[in-house]
Amino acid sequence: MARVIIFYSPFGSGHLSASKALAAAFRAHDPEHVVVVEDIFERVGSTLRNTVSTLYARLSERAPLLYEAYYESTDVDELAFATTSNLLTDALYTPFLHGLLKFIERTAPDAIVCTQQFPLAAVSFLKQQGRLRMPLYVVVTDFMVHASWIAPGVDGYFVAHPQTAYVLQRRGVPAHLIYATGIPVKLELMTPKRTEDARRALALPIDRPVISIFGGGIEPKRVRLLVERLLEEADRPALAVTVAGRNRDLADALHGLHSGAHMKLRKEGMIDYVDDLVVASDIVITKSGGLMVSEVLARGTPMIIIDPIPGQEEWNADFVAGAGAGIQLRMPEMAPATALALLAEPERLSQMAQHAERMGRPRAALDIAEIILEAHGRR
Repeated sequence: MARVIIFYSPFGSGHLSASKALAAAFRAHDPEHVVVVEDIFERVGSTLRNTVSTLYARLSERAPLLYEAYYESTDVDELAFATTSNLLTDALYTPFLHGLLKFIERTAPDAIVCTQQFPLAAVSFLKQQGRLRMPLYVVVTDFMVHASWIAPGVDGYFVAHPQTAYVLQRRGVPAHLIYATGIPVKLELMTPKRTEDARRALALPIDRPVISIFGGGIEPKRVRLLVERLLEEADRPALAVTVAGRNRDLADALHGLHSGAHMKLRKEGMIDYVDDLVVASDIVITKSGGLMVSEVLARGTPMIIIDPIPGQEEWNADFVAGAGAGIQLRMPEMAPATALALLAEPERLSQMAQHAERMGRPRAALDIAEIILEAHGRR
């Protein structure tokens, strides 16, 4: 039996999704494994949590250009400089780490896994102080590796793609510590599903293309404009499905929109069948969070990516576009025309689906768990 702590941070839902997928993978190997999924900020106090979350939200959502400048200026290539810079940042955590250390000591894990940079920085700092000795693993939840993912005392890095591994190695991380497993997604994505079955289950039409728009993280006015133009410009039968998630402003912004002459419209809020909807779709329009991109790729569905957050989401979008699995648009207003053009070119759309399927790694969570368990003789 193994005991594992998986630390995440609450900035974006992807880190939690990856952590839950990993926990399920450990338990799939052996139900007796004890896996604890923990928000790092529950253990370091509300003061630090509120400060960091407020700063992140203001920079990434309200001042994206400033966030991009910060993100790029801290992304250094030299391993020694990156490590020193991260340690200086970690030192700021010291007054907040007593509760975290006590929690880890009580749990007594065989290994710690971090799915975001903040918990990595804290646990790495404790290891450097000699206060922790258990193995530390990092699961990078984006397709490119920012310098903040590099830390002393890491026993293994799990990354999205061989190109990601190459970049990490070029920055000085030893090759034997890097595993190109993919980003961990829900285990259900390993189970094949047919488009026709998914559509029937969701009461979607079988005889027309389906475009799904996951707009919860996109500015509501932009989504409304996108949907309006889809409804107006479609010249052949199709269905657009909007998913607002928890974004009440988006749901309000879409109020009053109805099906057009050719493009039918179905509006959804929070749903628990994202995977089925992705399977049912011919095209997914979305932002480019690492987990969302990985889930769509795992199903081999082409993407149109709009409004990526500067930094990591732009890099994720570049990976998708560079692999031929989707299209990145600087102007969201171009998404309707692009989607309709793709539907009019089924051979091109089929090629994009093939590229997406080749990039998808639905087994990533199981592969990561297996590597960690084998390293410690606990498989």
